[in-house]
Amino acid sequence: MIKIKNVQYVKSILSANERPIPALPEIAFVGRSNVGKSSLINCLVNVKNLARVSKQPGKTRAINYFSVDNRFYLVDLPGYGFAKVSKSAQVDWQRVIEAYLLNNQQIRRILVLIDSKVGAKENDRQLIEWLEFNRAPYRVVATKVDKISRSERAVQARKIREALNQSRNEPLLFFSAKDRTGREELLKYIGELLEGSEK
Repeated sequence: MIKIKNVQYVKSILSANERPIPALPEIAFVGRSNVGKSSLINCLVNVKNLARVSKQPGKTRAINYFSVDNRFYLVDLPGYGFAKVSKSAQVDWQRVIEAYLLNNQQIRRILVLIDSKVGAKENDRQLIEWLEFNRAPYRVVATKVDKISRSERAVQARKIREALNQSRNEPLLFFSAKDRTGREELLKYIGELLEGSEK
């Protein structure tokens, strides 16, 4: 498991050619608005207000970079699926995200966050299909697991996999920023990605 000592906000970008220098490995976080991306990042690095937690879903528009020990970046992508966002804003989101995800040699993994209680929605399924079509490396993380009982986890995991048309053996990590469930497992996983031992 990696030990995080120093985390800093680097910059927010609106286009792929604005990525920070130096180029470092990137772990990207993407998911529906209000899925808990900012809370997960704050919990992961153990800094309370590093990534802003908005009470108004859909507020994050830019791609936010955070440097971890000058070794790699955590990248917070704008949330999707918020009903009050205009169609043009949704198109802009798709354009920015696709440009970021495609032809980005620095991405080690795209962590797709899905609310463990709400389950996977249609736009989650579309994102997974797009990632698979483009052979982008991803893994699903089910957030807010503190809201479901331990006995419900297996059931919810099965429902999420079914909604995403995945096999029952597809890896899925449960996470809770509230009680820190899954934090050590996710840090270990990121460490393996950086070391190249996880494919």
